[in-house]
Amino acid sequence: MELITTTNITELISKARNSSEKKKFSQSFELICTLKDIDAKKQDLNVNEVVFLPNPPSKLAKVCVFATADLALRAERAKADKVIGADEIDRLATNKRASKKITRTYDFFLSETALMAKIGKSLGQTLGPKGKMPSPVPPNAPIDSMIARYKTATRVRGRQQLSFGAKIGEESMPDAKIAENGLAVVSALEKKLPRGQGNIRSVLVKLTMSKPSKMLVTEAK
Repeated sequence: MELITTTNITELISKARNSSEKKKFSQSFELICTLKDIDAKKQDLNVNEVVFLPNPPSKLAKVCVFATADLALRAERAKADKVIGADEIDRLATNKRASKKITRTYDFFLSETALMAKIGKSLGQTLGPKGKMPSPVPPNAPIDSMIARYKTATRVRGRQQLSFGAKIGEESMPDAKIAENGLAVVSALEKKLPRGQGNIRSVLVKLTMSKPSKMLVTEAK
């Protein structure tokens, strides 16, 4: 049993890499934390954290922006993966298939503040359950830097009641950089837990097609 450090996360990454057969595609690394000493019925573990990775993978997150007028033009110039205006929001509200596709396709959503209520009413049923409701963007916000930052992000979200996971890199990256990303994810999760790392039972690291490597966690004495 150990504390969570970049060193032992690196070891887990190495074990997962060595246990995986070479594939014809680039696999992603995922870090999963299982929890302990938490009563999920009594404690609301609404974990849906955006973590900005110190070492972004080459395949960046896809960012969609809900915007009109000048903000829409600036979002397009900033190379948002998609910009959706007010009229398209209305169309998506009447087309569940299209709205579900939008939700699946993009990792993060930003929206000018004036459209937030419309989005909640029209698309809340598809974005909400996936934890993808947009972050508000004030009119004069630096949308270019916001888009660039969200492209480097990953999301920490519950797989089950007491298990949370996030993508932390891809197999073309050095183990040390993936480990730094993993520690950033662990740190974000700790902040949501009553006893921080003391509520983490184990840490697992796996590639897309590998078996997980696992370590148990203990609190500092």
